[in-house]
Amino acid sequence: MLFLVQDGITNGAIYALLGLALVLVFAVTRVILIPQGEFVTYGALTYASLAAGQMPGTAKLALALGIGAFAFDLFVARKALHGRLILRSVLANVVLPAIVLALTIYFAAQKPPVAICIALSLVIVAMIGLYLYRIAFQPLAHTSVLVLLIASVGVHLALQGLGLLFFGAEGQRGPAVLSGAFTAGALRFTGQSITVYAITVAFIVGLWLFFGLTLYGKALRATAVNRLGARLAGIRTTLSGQIAFLLASVIGALSGIMIVPITTLYYDSGFLIGLKGFVAAIIGGLVSYPLTAVAALVVGIVEAFSSFYASNYKEVIVFMLLIPVLLLRSLAAPAVEEEKD
Repeated sequence: MLFLVQDGITNGAIYALLGLALVLVFAVTRVILIPQGEFVTYGALTYASLAAGQMPGTAKLALALGIGAFAFDLFVARKALHGRLILRSVLANVVLPAIVLALTIYFAAQKPPVAICIALSLVIVAMIGLYLYRIAFQPLAHTSVLVLLIASVGVHLALQGLGLLFFGAEGQRGPAVLSGAFTAGALRFTGQSITVYAITVAFIVGLWLFFGLTLYGKALRATAVNRLGARLAGIRTTLSGQIAFLLASVIGALSGIMIVPITTLYYDSGFLIGLKGFVAAIIGGLVSYPLTAVAALVVGIVEAFSSFYASNYKEVIVFMLLIPVLLLRSLAAPAVEEEKD
């Protein structure tokens, strides 16, 4: 039982990060971020490819998306072009990903150390997330949640297909971030599992400090509470969306980097991992960060026990956790009339 609980907590820590990212993005932008799983896959396989001395196609995708984002900026500002704004857009959307691509090409041929692989992977996936928001979601920011969900599904399918193109159908594993192991009683803790716990706790504490103490964090909270009110108060909701997607992509990539030394990941593995984070986010009501974190640990432990006792039905058991939660929420929610067009 102790081994299963330990395994469940390790998986639950990763699901907690993904669930927090989903809650953050939905609260700020109303986007149900289905491509969160692709951020996991891209981060993991980019890291594994760099560690193996291979050139990941995600760096080229980041440059292509950056050029697309620059084209969108030019189109939106076509009636009032300002040199400073164009220069800033060129630097952020074209020059930066071009520099990262050049560094990736250089280091991929050198088999770089783990720290450089992690840094490059995080930067590449962070840029992909940022440019995706600019291209796919920012133009639809004021539409309904249903339209945003359809766009999210489309982005997920596109990224999954590109993942197959970049990494192939074969799975990959990456080197451990921290080697070594120690025992505590009957349990054995590897360096990688300790890394998962430490990074999860550090990220949760960092997010708490970010939202509570920084100006940008408070702006995100204000946007999540009332988007229109935040705009009237002078908060740039577009910038809030960009920060939310940037954080979500970094969290996804970091989660993938923590997973890939433990298990083999394929181009489509992230979707199922992201769905389990989504289960935790739904249990948290897509609004509560602490409840989402606790729910993620429960999901991880239930998955570990179901894998041991009923491995054929482990996915069914995990996703069936949603049914009683949704039933209780529907019974507790007040009755509202449907909006008429």
